[in-house]
Amino acid sequence: MKIKYIALLAVLVGLTACNDEEDFSKTEVVVALPELSSGSADFSNYVALGASFTAGYTDGALFKASQGNSFPQQLANKFAGIGGGSFTQPLMNDNTGGMVAGTTPVVAYRLIFNGTGPQRLNEFLAGLGAPTPPITTDITANLGSTFNNVGVPGAKSFHLLANGYGNVAGVSLGLANPYFVRMASSPNASMLEDALSQEPTFFTLSEIGGNDVLSYATSGGIGIDQTGHFNPQIYGKNDITDPTVFGQVFEGIVTQLTSGSAKGVIANVPYITSLPYFTTIPNNALVLDAAQAAGLTGFFQAYAGIFTQGLIGLGVPPANAQALAAQYAITFTEGSNRFLIDVPASATNPQGFRQMTENELLLLPIDRGAIAAQGYGSVAISQAVLQVLGILQAGGTPTAQQAGLVLAAVNAIDDKDALDTEELLSIQTATDAYNVKIKAVADATGLAFVDFKSILEKASTTGLVSGDYTLTTNLVTGSLVSLDGVHLTARGYALMANEFMKAIDVAYGSNFEASGSLLDVGNSPTNYSHTLQ
Repeated sequence: MKIKYIALLAVLVGLTACNDEEDFSKTEVVVALPELSSGSADFSNYVALGASFTAGYTDGALFKASQGNSFPQQLANKFAGIGGGSFTQPLMNDNTGGMVAGTTPVVAYRLIFNGTGPQRLNEFLAGLGAPTPPITTDITANLGSTFNNVGVPGAKSFHLLANGYGNVAGVSLGLANPYFVRMASSPNASMLEDALSQEPTFFTLSEIGGNDVLSYATSGGIGIDQTGHFNPQIYGKNDITDPTVFGQVFEGIVTQLTSGSAKGVIANVPYITSLPYFTTIPNNALVLDAAQAAGLTGFFQAYAGIFTQGLIGLGVPPANAQALAAQYAITFTEGSNRFLIDVPASATNPQGFRQMTENELLLLPIDRGAIAAQGYGSVAISQAVLQVLGILQAGGTPTAQQAGLVLAAVNAIDDKDALDTEELLSIQTATDAYNVKIKAVADATGLAFVDFKSILEKASTTGLVSGDYTLTTNLVTGSLVSLDGVHLTARGYALMANEFMKAIDVAYGSNFEASGSLLDVGNSPTNYSHTLQ
């Protein structure tokens, strides 16, 4: 029997005949922790089914080192001591993070930290004049077997049931996934079929539902909220999955996974908009001095006046024209101001822009250089526009063409770079509906359950304390989320594995936590070096 010990310093008054109080105060008590037990769980054949997090995706890519730190691999390492069998993963061929189809690149290099921010590995090395390591992972070279880790980056809920999702012929058409192409047991296999073929005794089903809203969010909401539409074959890649479709798919997956009496763990979906991809760039980062604020305020007063006259020229009563145009007389102040954002033009907002509200979000890839140099998010002032403003200031009347220059100078944030109130509501509503179904399935089946939503909420507010470390969702410095702003670091995956083990303890009577068997997250890296081989 392997026994672990903890040394505790204690004053044990009356339990010894020792008369030396100083020596007595240093008495060391050794407390034996219980031996690790699996409880009622059978880990002999553990299969992980999921998407990016399950695969070990980090820093915008999947690569050998990241796969070695995937949360399923870290769990399997713990399971091995209590009856767990071998755990296989479809390892990439290198640590570049890229993939090719023959000679055609299909997946980009991973991100690294260049000292100031994230940058693609090949771009960073090129800047140093250093050779770029070749991409050696070819998706056309199928690995020819099934794996315990059936984690496929980018997979939405219904993709787990899709036959042909691993057919290389469908990749260029958007019908197949290059990661699954490498590992599918056959071109017509589905992810669930490959997972079930291994007859798991224990499984994890994680982040199902995350990608059903993630691509909509990372595209700035340019997709469609498909709520009320029940045929996934009509969905675009950036659409939100209907909650009824999700519920039927999720329940069906769990029914099949548990049909052979396998036990497992399922996790709910966090509010992905709490991730640094959406929170790193504040929407009030338009910082102005007093003169700049006065200049922008004057510009929009002129804009409102020009628009008012245009409406009157179209026959709109002056009072109505002034009321409609008043929304464009935006006032700016010295210090931080919110950016302007494009919105759909409407009868109440015919020009289709407004200032962002407090809770609306900017996306991480936004061109910050354009904000500084081209007035992106405010106004692109040219010499011609300044001349028109000078005419107005002098009491003159610009021509229609000159007035049009002023109206065209507004340079609001594009939809692809932001999430507005309606888009955020669509994401939250769908996520809430998914989570209601996930919890109901967990309760009905008795499966272990991880409340990943609450975990991420805590990380994004107070931070998560694990051992000597506090993990937050701050990009780069928070240690939890990797350089891509969405996926976890290896340290984050270690914390995730710990949460799964705690849930297993509760559901199946194991004792990972009580036996001191949880992972020390500090043993896992945060950002990977560019020299990783």
